[in-house]
Amino acid sequence: MAGHRLAIFLARFAMADGQAFLCARDGDVEQAAFLGHLFPVWLGGKGGKGVATFLGILLALSFPVGLAACATWAAAALVTRISSLSALVSAATAFLWAALLGHGEMVILIVLLATFVFWRHLPNIERLKAGTEPRIGAKK
Repeated sequence: MAGHRLAIFLARFAMADGQAFLCARDGDVEQAAFLGHLFPVWLGGKGGKGVATFLGILLALSFPVGLAACATWAAAALVTRISSLSALVSAATAFLWAALLGHGEMVILIVLLATFVFWRHLPNIERLKAGTEPRIGAKK
């Protein structure tokens, strides 16, 4: 997967940002990497929740957007001390960062990936509603 990110970084330096984004989009490289993390074949399709891969994709396609999304996660984690809620806040606001930072071409991809992040966090959302979601650093 690191090779895919390297290819996008190289494309960004060789071409305009929009063209590098098209390389990622047209080849479905980032979407495939993301889905591969969510549903790895070697684990019977039971993977993670996609947050780190989501943030990595943002960093690879637009470092400022990715950095803003990571900072949003960190700020939410500092305030709430709940990792899953921080991930959801970051995913929910990433498209705004893309639009505000002049990367509107990324909005559709971000919304698509964020939808998967939310879907994978459905059990966490239920625990958040019930007030039983664990906090960062809490003893088990």
